[in-house]
Amino acid sequence: MDSAKRFTSVDEYLSALPEDIKRILMHLRGIVKEIVPDAEELISYQIPSYKHNGMLVGYAAFKKHCSFYLMHGSLLKQFIQELNGFNTTQSAIHFTPEHPIPDELIKRMIRAKLELNAFLVTSKNIKNKK
Repeated sequence: MDSAKRFTSVDEYLSALPEDIKRILMHLRGIVKEIVPDAEELISYQIPSYKHNGMLVGYAAFKKHCSFYLMHGSLLKQFIQELNGFNTTQSAIHFTPEHPIPDELIKRMIRAKLELNAFLVTSKNIKNKK
């Protein structure tokens, strides 16, 4: 991935990738759209990202791995046992095409982030009414 390139769309980002990386990230894209068909797709911080009641998830390609971002550190901790065998950061999971994150786990993480975003929006609205 050319880190100097500035992408303006997810399609442009994906088209710049090697075929094996593109395939796995397009698969992730499909899962996000399946779970949240009305999520806004955008490039944020030069990675494909999705918004639904706030930032939802994102993914990116790097030289030696790909990353799936939950964009919320405490949420990732809920899944840490199931992520044994994957390298993680505070809010991202690193994976490769040869060792992808299981689809069902990705779906559960996206649903959990949807619930968290809905809770945060509701909490903010209640707070603003006081």
